[in-house]
Amino acid sequence: MSARRGKFITFEGLDGCGKSTQLARLAQKLSERGFSVVVTREPGGTDTGEKIRRLLLDTRTSGLAPMAELALMFASRAQHINEVILPGLDAGQVVLCDRFTDSSEAYQGGGRKLGSKPVLELHRVLTNDLKPDLTILMDSDVDARVERARRRNLTRTSSDADEGRFEKENRAFFTRVRNAYLEIAKREPKRVALIDARGRPDRTHAKILEAVLQKLNLESSSRKTQNAR
Repeated sequence: MSARRGKFITFEGLDGCGKSTQLARLAQKLSERGFSVVVTREPGGTDTGEKIRRLLLDTRTSGLAPMAELALMFASRAQHINEVILPGLDAGQVVLCDRFTDSSEAYQGGGRKLGSKPVLELHRVLTNDLKPDLTILMDSDVDARVERARRRNLTRTSSDADEGRFEKENRAFFTRVRNAYLEIAKREPKRVALIDARGRPDRTHAKILEAVLQKLNLESSSRKTQNAR
């Protein structure tokens, strides 16, 4: 293990809030400043995880029970931690991950009404209670973000992966998801940076970069950026 552990930063928020774009912009900025960066995502991030992702997000997987959905999320996550996240941290890198356990607590715990208890228990058992050093929670209006996510799915070609299963949920589902996210931020204010993502992307990026630089003491001389997926 490296004498200096890396940093684990996760991005959270409703589908369509711009997470992936902002994560990529942060990765570029940190790389330019000399940090060694790993970019990854959940569900997915590994060959096994990507297969689980296709199952979870495919609109044809309509009959999946909430508990089965949660179990599959954590199966992907356990492999992801073992194969990508921990090796990156042990190597002293900055690991940027699009979604982590907070998504399970928000979507399955809140959206699917399973509650936080089973999510946090699975997290404790299957991830060895690994916590991000910082979580960027991009907060936005439910209606606008869900509509954006649905429009994005409509523009996909026939060769693109079918990842629209969650976008088919109703407004009440996504309201529960957002409320669960806000409860997590309230419960863990030192870890979660709540970012208002309603404004221009450049302004949102500036807020995120400020939060990262203020909350984390990052030092690195490497300029290598890796993509786990």
